[in-house]
Amino acid sequence: MLERHELDTFLTLCEELHFGRTAERLRVSTSRVSQTVRALERRIGVPLFDRTSRRVELSPAGRALRDDLLPHWEAIGEAIARAVEAGKGFTGELRVCFTEPQHGLLLAGAAELFGERHPECAVRLREVRPDEVLTLLRDGTADMAMAQKDGEAEGERGIASGPVLVSEARFLAVPVTRPFARRDTLRCADLKGAALLTASSLTTPEALTQVGAGTGVLPVGASTRRYHARPDVAYVHIVDAPPVETHLLWRADSATARVRAFAEAAQDLVSAHR
Repeated sequence: MLERHELDTFLTLCEELHFGRTAERLRVSTSRVSQTVRALERRIGVPLFDRTSRRVELSPAGRALRDDLLPHWEAIGEAIARAVEAGKGFTGELRVCFTEPQHGLLLAGAAELFGERHPECAVRLREVRPDEVLTLLRDGTADMAMAQKDGEAEGERGIASGPVLVSEARFLAVPVTRPFARRDTLRCADLKGAALLTASSLTTPEALTQVGAGTGVLPVGASTRRYHARPDVAYVHIVDAPPVETHLLWRADSATARVRAFAEAAQDLVSAHR
């Protein structure tokens, strides 16, 4: 019979494929992770990871074990979360982070509606950088996050998402001194060769400062024009680009009653204003 800490170590290493990051997530030493994995491999009788000084990869046996274990492990986590939530009800605090001020306004409205339904639970909102969202969800610092849909979050193991709350046209933030700024619309083909910035490690104001300085151009949602109007930046509609969509995220193993109720309140708020 495998011990819980062995399973936790194995599955975390399957996600991280790095002993140091696994140790950091589990709050143990790297040597403890190595010892646990070696002991697990001895008990099973085959290597679970192929590791060199430069990389760690799952062996065929390790991949098969992960695929067999993961659904049951996630089900156990969800069962425990439901049991804990059943005991706590809606008391306590729900921590929700967001990446844009317009998201904060929507969440403030959702928090007010949620509070009317569940006054015994407080909601704390926090603005963060886009690249902090997944880290805060995974380490439990945040219970939920409102962020733009992207491939990284949607492909992240253990992260669940709600329906799209906001869908808006995509614009390009450009320096007012550039020819693009004098156009009413653009097409995706027009951006070939353009220096595209990403705001993942920056706040939107920081990224727009770089745009104004001529460092590059930045794709944004339509609401950015209203919340970040600047004399050195123009916004041009990209007519054939997909919309910018925003939704709520949370850890799949932490889908508590509070989380589900807040997601429902946000959806109800948006639906009432459509």
